[in-house]
Amino acid sequence: MLKDPDAQVRQSAAFGLGELGGTASARLLEQQLAIEEARGDYDGASVVEAIVGALGRIEEAGVRATLVRRLEKLAAGKPEPSDVFSVVHALWRKRHPELLPVIQRTLEQLPAARYKSLLGLFVLLEKTPEALRSWALDPSIVVDHKTGVITVLEEELPGELLATLPSFISSAHASLETVAGPQDERHPVAYYCECLASLLLRHKEQVLPALSKEARSELRALARKLIVVTAPNSSLRAAVLLQLIGQPEDAALIEAHRPTDPTLAKVFDDAAHALRHPQEK
Repeated sequence: MLKDPDAQVRQSAAFGLGELGGTASARLLEQQLAIEEARGDYDGASVVEAIVGALGRIEEAGVRATLVRRLEKLAAGKPEPSDVFSVVHALWRKRHPELLPVIQRTLEQLPAARYKSLLGLFVLLEKTPEALRSWALDPSIVVDHKTGVITVLEEELPGELLATLPSFISSAHASLETVAGPQDERHPVAYYCECLASLLLRHKEQVLPALSKEARSELRALARKLIVVTAPNSSLRAAVLLQLIGQPEDAALIEAHRPTDPTLAKVFDDAAHALRHPQEK
């Protein structure tokens, strides 16, 4: 399958090898990575992304070095943020203090403003959970930098970092309170809040039960505000968060900001119905 001319077939082969794991799979993927990089076309790039993701799932000592070489090769050019993003996610799964000097050198070549996830990886590797909580609450830290951390944590959320999430929730809520009127979802603060909501929903079974009463209350306030700020397109993630942690009175707010698109509107309708009829859960 790795030799198939169809890029989708090669992507599937890479995924399968990632699931199988082991030294032989890692070696095949490393060899194929060089082949796909040499293609220099769109199909090759799509398979490279699949290979990088597969390598991130393989528990093999040498894989981290392969991923570092991939990052260094990207840093030598002008990569798309998405290319760096996939390597960052894979390296986060292979996190180790030895990566810090490598990431620091790469950041000297690739500007953090464009490659937020790379800076996010550096912050996560550098800081203890206690230091990360203080960093998240610091209003002098650029919102985009906090977004970078959140996008990395979405890939994998270690148990020891669960306690840092209330700080990110407080930071997002405080930042959103400064935003006046509806904003495009690409607005830095709105985007930060969207990414945080995405993280919380992706790991909801792990995160939501661990939140204190105070943190849940602040998350509810954040979700309510996010729906208003992102109107008329309105945040689907905020509506789903309210469905999970909201109160019956939140149904009216959800309905008031219901998108016009029928598919999107159904998410809001379902959330409002669930809040009004909790006994049907």
